[in-house]
Amino acid sequence: MTQTRTKARTAVAAGRESAFAERFALFAECLLTGVWIAVASLPVVTYPAAFAAGSRHLRRRTVHVGGGWREFTADFRLAVRGGWVAGLAGWAAALAVWVDVQAVRAGIPGGPAVGAVGLFALLGLAVAGLRAAAVWEPGASWRILLGAAGRRTVLDPAGSFLLVGGLAVVAVSAWFVPPLAVPVLGAVAAAALAVEERGRRR
Repeated sequence: MTQTRTKARTAVAAGRESAFAERFALFAECLLTGVWIAVASLPVVTYPAAFAAGSRHLRRRTVHVGGGWREFTADFRLAVRGGWVAGLAGWAAALAVWVDVQAVRAGIPGGPAVGAVGLFALLGLAVAGLRAAAVWEPGASWRILLGAAGRRTVLDPAGSFLLVGGLAVVAVSAWFVPPLAVPVLGAVAAAALAVEERGRRR
């Protein structure tokens, strides 16, 4: 009886250790994926494709399917074909918000309201972009993905606020310790995956 209890306790401890090791390995994979996303985003307009490839890599990892840098690169090349247009649109939106901020600083009547609306719109677009990247698959249309992601952004405010929090962590990391913002990008991609999975299970 004593030996049986000892074996059972050992098995439980091994299971807990295995679960911890697996979660730590996934966390490390998120940080590595963040580096890959940052590198793939260097051409400026390729960040949607980079997040799409990073999200697909993490999706494979969570279901224990093999894949590494080569698979990430292959996904990135496919995603960037239409993703660069989404990236360009994102920068155009950011420029519009910057103009709004300048209007606020210049004291133009109604400037604060316009600036607030512009900032909220930019956050909404960023969240929709993350949601779209999280469900991207080879051959998918970015226009359709972004349209559906925009609806989910509005209909699932809890998930959207979670992603806004993730973006805030990246911004704070970049402000205080710039190199830390790079691996955190992978955690944001993982958060987008979790939000989308949560939405599917509801």
